[in-house]
Amino acid sequence: MAEAIARYDAADVIEAHSAGVSPLGFVANLTKETLMKNGYSADGLTSDPLTPEASAAADIIINMTGGQKDRYFSPVDQEKVEDWIVQDPYDSDPETYQRVFESIRRRVNQLALHLREKREHRTSSK
Repeated sequence: MAEAIARYDAADVIEAHSAGVSPLGFVANLTKETLMKNGYSADGLTSDPLTPEASAAADIIINMTGGQKDRYFSPVDQEKVEDWIVQDPYDSDPETYQRVFESIRRRVNQLALHLREKREHRTSSK
């Protein structure tokens, strides 16, 4: 969900790519339905594993596993990790998916605002 939300709400500051430490291999139907119900496209979403190359290429890594950074990320990549406590809605009811969607959307938009402010500060400092 975070990738779809970031693509729509924050494309000006976030180039979103989603990957998981334990991917399902498919995007759950309720994920797609929740996104569409809220006006977001699920087109192009996949369930892919996180690779060392993807981690190395990222400026920011959002960890939604609830797990320890050192368990999933190299020491170098750990410096780029921001932990978000997000419930995994898989195999839950539509109301849970909606709550999780709203939580993720709020966090994505907070991150986008922070990145926009940071960009504005850099621009105004020149």
